[in-house]
Amino acid sequence: MEKPLVIASPEVMREQQRWLARLIGERRLADRTAQSYERDLRQFLGFLTRHLGGPPRIADLADLRPLDLRAFMAERRREGAGARTLGRGLAGIRSFLRHLEREGLANAAGAAATRAPRQPKSLPKPLSARDARRVVDADMQLSEEPWIAARDAAVLTLLYGCGLRISEALSLTRNDLPRDGATLRITGKGGKTRIVPLLPVARQAIESYLELCPYAAAGDAPMFRGARGGPLQPAIVQKAMRALRSSLDLPDTATPHALRHSFATHLLAGGGDLRTIQELLGHASLSTTQVYTGVDASRLLDIYDRAHPRA
Repeated sequence: MEKPLVIASPEVMREQQRWLARLIGERRLADRTAQSYERDLRQFLGFLTRHLGGPPRIADLADLRPLDLRAFMAERRREGAGARTLGRGLAGIRSFLRHLEREGLANAAGAAATRAPRQPKSLPKPLSARDARRVVDADMQLSEEPWIAARDAAVLTLLYGCGLRISEALSLTRNDLPRDGATLRITGKGGKTRIVPLLPVARQAIESYLELCPYAAAGDAPMFRGARGGPLQPAIVQKAMRALRSSLDLPDTATPHALRHSFATHLLAGGGDLRTIQELLGHASLSTTQVYTGVDASRLLDIYDRAHPRA
């Protein structure tokens, strides 16, 4: 079925633009998250156009019932959307309806009364300490260009040694590298900043890369460059990690983001406290960080099963 070109009345589309501007400007929502919310709302408005027989108006949104939202989620589930996607979609719709409520145009009670699908509990899958060290080793990198091999090692070392997200590592500039070399100031999700220790091995990996890089990395220019000199893209790091997986015989779960999981899990196993790890990762909520306690417990149980004589 072709999607309708007009998915909502002009007044709804105007409020949608105001809502997005508020998300980005006032709430400092990350561009990628705002784009996901916009896409989810667009899908919902397209559903309502088919459901109601015409582009929804503000009055239609004001009259929404939980039944309408459940029908939308049922359709999305039939299309293959998982629980996480449905939960994020419902969060976006709720956010838009709360915007309409603040403007005195609708009531968000119907959306608030609709339960999000139960999220599957999945533990992060970290690498072992040995495998993580192999992945970040400059001698293990597969590129024939020495500066690219040094670059990949430096980026992966930041993910494992500092617990950075790919986007955080790739957004670093030369100005972000302090002269004392002790810490990094990282701007994470929602524009929040945090200070993370810069291990000597990570500092050395960065300096080795900068010495070999043929492109100037001064001032606010991106520190990590692609082969042609432009900003390094996450897909290139992911591609390098896929090659390492094959070369080092690692599981499919060994991704760049798994290095961040490994950072947290290995810190916890070494006696790090959860609150400090939360701050290092830049998690807004401690509950997000608590998932690593499950990872560590799994590791301990595995060791017990393999090593204890009565296991």
